[in-house]
Amino acid sequence: MSEKSFATLDDLFAHGDITGKRVLMRADLNVPVRDGAVSDATRIERIVPTIRELTGKGAIVILLSHFGRPKGERNLEFSLKAVAPAVADESGLEVTFADDCVGDAASSVIASAKPGSVVLLENTRFHKGETDNDGAFADQLAALGDAYVNDAFSAAHRAHASTQAIAKRLPAYAGRAMEAELTALEGALAKPEKPVVAIVGGAKISTKLDLLGNLVSRVDYLVIGGGMANTFLAAQGIDVKKSLCEHDLGDTAREILAKAEAAGCQVLLPRDVVVAEEFKAMAPCKTVPATEVPDGHMILDVGSDTIADLAARFEAAKTVVWNGPLGAFEIAPFDNGTNAAARHVAMLTKMGELNSVAGGGDTVAALNNAGAADDFSYVSTAGGAFLEWLEGKTLPGVDALSRS
Repeated sequence: MSEKSFATLDDLFAHGDITGKRVLMRADLNVPVRDGAVSDATRIERIVPTIRELTGKGAIVILLSHFGRPKGERNLEFSLKAVAPAVADESGLEVTFADDCVGDAASSVIASAKPGSVVLLENTRFHKGETDNDGAFADQLAALGDAYVNDAFSAAHRAHASTQAIAKRLPAYAGRAMEAELTALEGALAKPEKPVVAIVGGAKISTKLDLLGNLVSRVDYLVIGGGMANTFLAAQGIDVKKSLCEHDLGDTAREILAKAEAAGCQVLLPRDVVVAEEFKAMAPCKTVPATEVPDGHMILDVGSDTIADLAARFEAAKTVVWNGPLGAFEIAPFDNGTNAAARHVAMLTKMGELNSVAGGGDTVAALNNAGAADDFSYVSTAGGAFLEWLEGKTLPGVDALSRS
């Protein structure tokens, strides 16, 4: 039996033989499809270990997922049928498709399924009861299975029938991908090894107010980068000239700085910055102190002094939590700051010096651009759910798996 705050597959197996048991497994198969075929199978790859472990022990795995936004109506443009071949290819198992997720269409396919096989049910969002978290619809789903496994952390921030209500109707467990995500996040914020450095970048403070408010009370150092750093600089009376900046949020920035000081969290803003007169690839640029942005210029990255300071902070830290780039990483040379910082964190992680967890929005793209993602301890592809976790919010799909 696992000692985690949530039940896992180990708990399911501890209850006895599962040969022939029907396991309803919530996956996130909301993957990109082009010309009728899956163009990026990353989310499918992450659930394969759970599928194979369950089928290897003789369970009938019944996959539940949403796909797109059909708004509670049957719309074949959003059918999961196109995803079934990719699930079969990635898992190496035959996958039978049922053209509904409840009723006779689902139950008849499941009834004919053999131990160790996989059934993919049609889009749960073809039914309004899914997004309404409707109890009657959850009853219909639960009637198809003997146990429930959630392996879709990326959908865990939604209180939907297939992520929350169903977990109250069947014995519920976290799949291996969900377990890995929750273990990584708990190690980064709930029970981290200190000192903890959090990096928050991106364009605007307004999209990350809850995140900043939660982190200042949880971490030792908060590094602010990207366009949002300009708002903090301006709030301290620094003229950022043409830089992206939310000047109307100066009071908010000062409140966050005051809250951080009261909590003993040191906020680190850029010491020096890379500026240019226009935002385009290979635009002429120069590095200046953050307090001396020239007229007609905009801040597009952090400078070498800032990068050196961050490297020293990482070397003294034990945990790094990363969300958002430090500069305009999409085009060179303004990806240099993000690349250098990410590679330093990756190196320290590989050396066993650091636990590094990253995710959300542009973060995965930025770390891939730096060639650093593979060496981080954990990189979440969950987007909204990852952000809400960092914001300190309760995720309905995770809460439903809690032992308490």
